[in-house]
Amino acid sequence: MKKLILCGALAAFALGIQAASAAEFYIVRDATTKKCTVVDTKPTTTTTTVVGNGVYKTKTEAESAVKTTKVCTEQ
Repeated sequence: MKKLILCGALAAFALGIQAASAAEFYIVRDATTKKCTVVDTKPTTTTTTVVGNGVYKTKTEAESAVKTTKVCTEQ
């Protein structure tokens, strides 16, 4: 019984770590407004384009990259 509880706890821990590390952020540019935003899911529409270095691990990292990404800063 103890082994079953231990295995269940380890599985729950592993799934929790995997879900936490799966956070991904993208900088996308809207084709019509030419504005950049940070999103947490990869866009699947053709009206937005992923810009920058692709995937960012934190939202703060992505927001900082918006300020230095050329297509986001030129108007």
